[in-house]
Amino acid sequence: MDSDARSTGRDLLAAAVLGATATLAGRQVLARLTGGRLGESTEYNTAKVSVSGPIARDRGRPSPLSGATGTTADEVVDRIEAADDDEEVEALLVELNTPGGEVVPSDDIRRAVAAFDGPTVAYATDLCASGGYWIASGCDELWARNGSLVGSIGVVGSRPNAAGLADKLGISYEQFTAGEYKDAGVPLREIEDDEREYLQSIIDGYYEQFVETVSEGREMDSEAIRETEARVYLGPDALDIGLVDQLGVENDVEDRIGERIGDEAEIREFAPDRGLIERLGIGAERVAFAAGSGVASVFAGDGRDVDVEFR
Repeated sequence: MDSDARSTGRDLLAAAVLGATATLAGRQVLARLTGGRLGESTEYNTAKVSVSGPIARDRGRPSPLSGATGTTADEVVDRIEAADDDEEVEALLVELNTPGGEVVPSDDIRRAVAAFDGPTVAYATDLCASGGYWIASGCDELWARNGSLVGSIGVVGSRPNAAGLADKLGISYEQFTAGEYKDAGVPLREIEDDEREYLQSIIDGYYEQFVETVSEGREMDSEAIRETEARVYLGPDALDIGLVDQLGVENDVEDRIGERIGDEAEIREFAPDRGLIERLGIGAERVAFAAGSGVASVFAGDGRDVDVEFR
């Protein structure tokens, strides 16, 4: 009896997996036939592009167990450009649920949004922080929900310090470089004061770029941006200080797009083509992100010794 029950359970599980695989494979074929445009509506006038999870240039192939690991910036840019080239598309909806990501890839997405020929509306769902807000600053409007977390306009730098451990293990550091600061920030030795000043200047430079970009894109005073102190704000508070334009749910955003284009908004999602394994694991992108985890990037040589984050 127990053996039969276990066998039936395994059969049901196998059938469920097979059914899900067939469904996802069918969606993949549809995506390829439609250039990544997914949706049931045959008529559309608005493209929706989602930025979900940490933003990176290229995260390579995901593990079959871990699923998708975040937004590939090049894919997002491709979808925005495809929407801009589509004669049916009059407006762009950018859905944001991200703690941020690498600096230059985030800026690539912002530039693609800013170059779109038509109204652009950003919509923050759970989290629009750091690089996500950097992208939103390229849109005409930014909407959020009451429970959205918005902001984190700042930068933090960090480096591991393994010098003490190296001493205990008898590991010495020796590297041949050309240029005084080529190996600044390496973890196997203590950082010098002048190196610390040099690395801090890079972080300060990123922060100034962030403030300038947001100030220009959001038409906000730069001092008001600095006064946010790199905090994240709930939707109503973000509205009060001007970080967002309106509060609402997606239907409200669609109504607003309809006003902008003078017609009822018909949404079609422009999504990147993904492999079957990625589609099976796509739910991993929906995990809750830590508030203010920031935009991660790396500088100071190929050794990736110092991490830089927008916060």
